[in-house]
Amino acid sequence: MDYSKEIYLLHIMQQAYSSLVSVSNKLQITGDQYCEPLTSRQYMTMLAVLHLPKDETTLINIAKKLGTTKQNITQLVKSLEKKNFVSIIPSKKDKRSVNVCVTDLGMDAIIKCGKNGTIDFMADIFKDFTKEEIETLWKLLIKLYRFDGVEMDGFEENVQIPNIDLEEEVRFGLEKFFKRRNAK
Repeated sequence: MDYSKEIYLLHIMQQAYSSLVSVSNKLQITGDQYCEPLTSRQYMTMLAVLHLPKDETTLINIAKKLGTTKQNITQLVKSLEKKNFVSIIPSKKDKRSVNVCVTDLGMDAIIKCGKNGTIDFMADIFKDFTKEEIETLWKLLIKLYRFDGVEMDGFEENVQIPNIDLEEEVRFGLEKFFKRRNAK
C-alpha cells in the first residue's frame, strides 16, 4: 500500500503545528515591545477580565477565556497585582473563589497600551495581509481551537471603558491605524 499521501499530510500537519508554536512565541515577544508597561500576556489577561461580567472574573473564568490554565493566570494576576494594575476581592457567588478587578491604574495602562501599542502592533503584523486573508486566518484559528470539542470564548463583545470619549478615541485610533498600515 502506498502511504505517500498520508506521509505528506502528516508532514504538513507537523509543519503547521511547529509554525504555529513559533509564530505564537514570536508574537508574544514582539507584542511585549509594543505594550509597555504591560507584557502582551498581562494585557490579554486584563482584557479578559474586562470581557467578563464583574461578578464572574474568577481565575478559572479568565483562564477559560484565554485558553490556558488557572496556574498560568494565577501567576499573571499576581504580577499585575504587584504593579497595582488589578485587585483581588473575595467572590460573592463562591466563597472558595476570588474575583479580579482592574484598578484605575490598570485601566490607564490598558488604555495606554491600546492607544499606543495595539494599533501599531496590529498594523505592523498584519501589514501584508488582505482583509479576506485575516478573516480566513481568524476562522481557521477558531476551527483549530475546537479540535477537542471546546468552543473558543472570544473577545467579540465591546467593552465599556470609563472616562474616555470613545468616539474620539476610535476616530483617532482608526486614523493612526490606516496611516501605519498603508505606509510603504
